[in-house]
Amino acid sequence: MRPASKTTVLTTVALLAFAANSLLCRSALGARAIDGASFTLVRLASGALVLAALVRLRRSEPAAHASAAPTSTAEVAAPLALFAYAMAFSLAYLRLTTATGALVLFGSVQITMIVAGLRAGERPRAPVWLGAAMALAGLVGLTFPGLGAPDPLGATLMALAGAAWGVYSLRGRGAHDPLAATARNFARAVPLAVIAFAIAIAMSRTASLTAPGNLVTRAHVSARGILLAASSGTIASGLGYAVWYSALRGLTATRAAIVQLAVPVIAAIGGVALLGEPIGARLVVAAAAILGGVGLAVLGR
Repeated sequence: MRPASKTTVLTTVALLAFAANSLLCRSALGARAIDGASFTLVRLASGALVLAALVRLRRSEPAAHASAAPTSTAEVAAPLALFAYAMAFSLAYLRLTTATGALVLFGSVQITMIVAGLRAGERPRAPVWLGAAMALAGLVGLTFPGLGAPDPLGATLMALAGAAWGVYSLRGRGAHDPLAATARNFARAVPLAVIAFAIAIAMSRTASLTAPGNLVTRAHVSARGILLAASSGTIASGLGYAVWYSALRGLTATRAAIVQLAVPVIAAIGGVALLGEPIGARLVVAAAAILGGVGLAVLGR
């Protein structure tokens, strides 16, 4: 397979995984099948386990290396960014709908990665900027008229999640072994999730923090919540992020940011098919604008 075709296939699979994460997280947290800290811990731990197993099966790296101590600033930054993204992502979806959350998340991702690309000396040509403008216009048309203003705290948390994901993606562009790098990052993020889980349990004992609508609630899990969190961790996160790290080899920072704008459309379509959300002309028109803009940006060399 030619490098360009391989990048296209890998990017498509990764975007589907990203959309699946929004659907799985919203399905679990929207129905209160599990609390945010528990979802994050199960998601990262299950992802770490499946990635460690894949690294062991491949026999390219000792299994213990996936959990070895970090040896450089770069190896510390990626797990921190992964944890920050996962934690903020879970808490935000306690307060946002699937489409709104995906919009804020990948809008923030785009800003973070484009700014990083400009600082690194990238100078996108006019078709790239035109494609970005088309995609953003489609996103606004998809979400703003029907959803109204999002919850401020939820939107802020999702914006932080997007910035952290942008940093994580930028770190991944230099990974020589995407699978091993993703396994290390997940393994090193799990202790942070355990700490966050312990803090959430301690905070949940304060009665004023357990009122409906607050971010901190008493730890609670159900079989459905654990299954959704584990699916998010093993398939949509662990394997999906390893594929994304591979795709990043063939993408500039700007294009990596722009193609991710397709995720809210994919998530919205998934919401229609899986969560019973209504479909209308606005969704069809917005999807055409976003996907057309992404295509123009990627091909506009």
